[in-house]
Amino acid sequence: MIYILEDDTSIRELVNYTLNNSGLEAEGFSKPSLFWKKINETMPDLVLLDIMLPEEDGLSILKKLRSKPETENLPVIIITAKVTEYDKVVGLDGGADDYISKPFGMMELVSRVKAILRRAKKTEDSSEESYELGDLYVNPAKHIVKVAGENVTLTIKEFNLLCLMIKKQGFVFSRDQLLYEIWGYEYDGESRTVDVHIRTLRQKLGKCGSLIETVRGAGYRIGGETV
Repeated sequence: MIYILEDDTSIRELVNYTLNNSGLEAEGFSKPSLFWKKINETMPDLVLLDIMLPEEDGLSILKKLRSKPETENLPVIIITAKVTEYDKVVGLDGGADDYISKPFGMMELVSRVKAILRRAKKTEDSSEESYELGDLYVNPAKHIVKVAGENVTLTIKEFNLLCLMIKKQGFVFSRDQLLYEIWGYEYDGESRTVDVHIRTLRQKLGKCGSLIETVRGAGYRIGGETV
């Protein structure tokens, strides 16, 4: 899935139409708030990001994406009317994978998108890191979770919670630690948010939900005591 964050309706709809008719899946967003809401639900394979946007500029969005563990390697192509060398350097130095200036041809855009996706797939396939605990299988790089061989669909936050704990089996995470690691500095909610996510994660994992242990007065862990 490709997310297009572009406030110009005609450009957004044309890019969306072109990608969907080129064997790719795409969804467009007119403003950052809609984009952030969606990305917290479903992680895309690539983002096409305009710089001049309402609410928040594209470079600020790029910086946030690169600062979060779950999106730090998410492929991003900057699309903008700014064409100076300085603007390109700022975008690429900020972590963009590519840069395309308006106006641009649709065939060129599709070609660049497919090239970035191929590169990302090679990087993903090169990572063999995975974890197995009983009937639970987790591959963080490929975003795969299985219970007894059956795929389990998790939200981004649930997936990140699971990966964090299974990578450090036996380590007890306090609620505050989980809030910091998963929601970051900007989150100002209550620790009860962690309990709610743990509960839904356990439910989705079915018989493997019991692998997530509650350590009274301390927090949560996976895998029992640290050896």
